Amino acid sequence: MQPPPRAEPAGASDRARLELSIVMPCLNEAGTVAECVRKARAFLADSGVAGEVIVADNGSADGSAELAAQAGARVIRVPVKGYGSALQAGIAAAQGRFIIMGDADDSYDFSHLLPFLERLQSGCDLVMGNRFLGGIKAGAMPPLHRFLGNPVLSGIGRLFFRSPVGDFHCGLRGLTKAAFDRLDLQTTGMEFASEMVVKATLLGLRIGEVPTTLSPAGRGHVPHLRTWRDGWRHLRFLLLYSPRWLFLYPGLALIVLGCVVGAWLLPGPRSLGPVTLDVHTLLYAALAVLIGFQAVWFAVFAKVFATTTGLLPADERWTRWARRITLELGLAVGGALMLVGLAASIYAVLQWRQHAFGPLEPSRILRIIIPAILSFTLGCQVVLGSFFLSVLGLRRRGAKTG
Repeated sequence: MQPPPRAEPAGASDRARLELSIVMPCLNEAGTVAECVRKARAFLADSGVAGEVIVADNGSADGSAELAAQAGARVIRVPVKGYGSALQAGIAAAQGRFIIMGDADDSYDFSHLLPFLERLQSGCDLVMGNRFLGGIKAGAMPPLHRFLGNPVLSGIGRLFFRSPVGDFHCGLRGLTKAAFDRLDLQTTGMEFASEMVVKATLLGLRIGEVPTTLSPAGRGHVPHLRTWRDGWRHLRFLLLYSPRWLFLYPGLALIVLGCVVGAWLLPGPRSLGPVTLDVHTLLYAALAVLIGFQAVWFAVFAKVFATTTGLLPADERWTRWARRITLELGLAVGGALMLVGLAASIYAVLQWRQHAFGPLEPSRILRIIIPAILSFTLGCQVVLGSFFLSVLGLRRRGAKTG
């Protein structure tokens, strides 16, 4: 039996007629890639869909690229290593109006792609497979991934970004070529899967889900996914893309806690059963306020930088609020805090002079010095942070006019 002919790159006229491109990232999948390509081509033929099959080879050394080509795929060589790199190159080379991507290890059945295509045709920008709805066959997913890693990371993604996606890391998914261009994806590793969902959610794209069955991979080698390394990369990405949860909310919590404890201890020592809390605890309360304030500033800086560089889409509510944070306002607020701290410090020195600059009662004088230092330090941070925001603002205005 003669192998099917190798698909050639489509020209401009063919490109206009292609409806679907099926893209498979591949790294040493000689045992399964040809079967995946055959199933994908059979789906196109049986459904009457004008399409192509693309294998984005990420440096295979086992003949995977040649086997894929013999099975009828268009092979794209991707020298830059990484799951995200392979998919970005494959999707960028795709000629179809719709894209469906899936791993080349035969864990997903490319002969059952019609639900994905139908959802894309009905207006969805991104269609995610959901393995928890469609079923996970025995041996297809390690218990740690099935019961901890994927549910926890998907839950964090839904909490942080209010995403409707129930399975953030399903490898079988579809999107429109127009949506891919809008997403402007940047990551090159496994976190590419999370970036696609997060950005689609933030941009307000229409997202759908399809129950998807996960089968054991047909490969004969160790999986490319590394549990702890790639799990951390996904978690790190989710945190970095959400300044609110990484910086703002923890910072506000520390500020509130520090202020409440500080106000409680400022008049004098307090007893909790046999334990007496004094200025030592007051000092830690001031430290909590200081660290919390720094975290809030970092949230502001990260948000401005992310929207300036395009890592996060523009937020109209944030933009309206940010316009009120002017350099002049920051200098006024910071200067006022510094003056309060300076005044309290002068008062502490006057108290010291009344004792002929001799020894003082630590519990009494530190109740003046600690708030004074805190106020002065916060004022300095407000002034310096306001100047830094102005620098970011200059860059933002330059980006708009450049």
